[in-house]
Amino acid sequence: MTGRLDLRRGVVVAESPLVVEVDGERRTAWADEVLLGPMREGDEVIVNAAALDLGLGSGGFDVVHVNLSRGLGLSGSAVDRPWDGEMQTDPAAEPHVMKLNYTSLQHAVEPVEGEAGAKRREIPVAVLPLHGHLAPATWAAGQARPGIRVGYVQTSGGALPGSLSRDVAELRERGLLCGHITAAPSYGGEHEALSTVGALDAAAAALGWDAILVGPGPGIIGSDTELGHGGMAALDSAHAALSLRQPTILSPRLSSSDPRERHRGLSHHTATVLDLLLAPVTVAVPEMVEDGGAELASRIETAGGGLHHSKFASVELDGYAASGLPTTTMGRSLAEDPLFFAAPLAAGNLIVC
Repeated sequence: MTGRLDLRRGVVVAESPLVVEVDGERRTAWADEVLLGPMREGDEVIVNAAALDLGLGSGGFDVVHVNLSRGLGLSGSAVDRPWDGEMQTDPAAEPHVMKLNYTSLQHAVEPVEGEAGAKRREIPVAVLPLHGHLAPATWAAGQARPGIRVGYVQTSGGALPGSLSRDVAELRERGLLCGHITAAPSYGGEHEALSTVGALDAAAAALGWDAILVGPGPGIIGSDTELGHGGMAALDSAHAALSLRQPTILSPRLSSSDPRERHRGLSHHTATVLDLLLAPVTVAVPEMVEDGGAELASRIETAGGGLHHSKFASVELDGYAASGLPTTTMGRSLAEDPLFFAAPLAAGNLIVC
């Protein structure tokens, strides 16, 4: 039977990185301490073991479901109150709207959509195909226009917890990202939005951002099918930006050396999104003649049936390599797969033009 939780009892034997002993086996784990509270050595926990047992790549670890030693005394959550047949909490309590609703991890949030009151400004939106594009795009935007306020809207398609991303934490610490909204099922950011379009609207109307990067969290999901993968979140994000009449740039998924043919050059993920989009977008193309830039631009425009247009932008691969930000993707370094990193560098450059 599919879809059933694989929950097991374990004990925390190491805190950083988190390791839980389950049935005598020490297993790598992760806990969303924003929701569950701190994990300490000796704590008895319940973990979801499904991902590690399946041998998933970036998601190959147990996830703590609840801390039995210190996580049951938390108060003030909506799940502590009697259910009256509707998705409501105490009307006098704030926040008052659920995320992960009707699951065992439902929790109340205050939606950022409620803060929007100012007139929406026109600001550029760069749609990212996967989380590995976030750091290069953010860095490039800051290099092209120092002081620009670039924020990140995290969507579905990858990890849902906003606290999982080390990239977001580092970019915020460095001041390269001005904010982080988790939208729709994604949760745990500095602001919560109930929809992607609501997140983009709030960023443009109330939060004072100058540009938006929107894309999935780490660990993109996939099923080896044309439409069943996390890259399809880019389709929804682009349509959300276009519906608000914001300048919309697509950062394409490109690769110089991915061992999978479907991802070399222009990835089938991006090609499919371009085919399905209902309105034109600008697709960033890095100025890398040695990697066939003109041919790549032609491939992009062909993928969209002539609807979209490509725009070249300069990239600073050496500068990014020296930045100290992440320079590996799927085990390949920037030197081994420069085109992968060049695409978001080009997109980050374009959103300030």
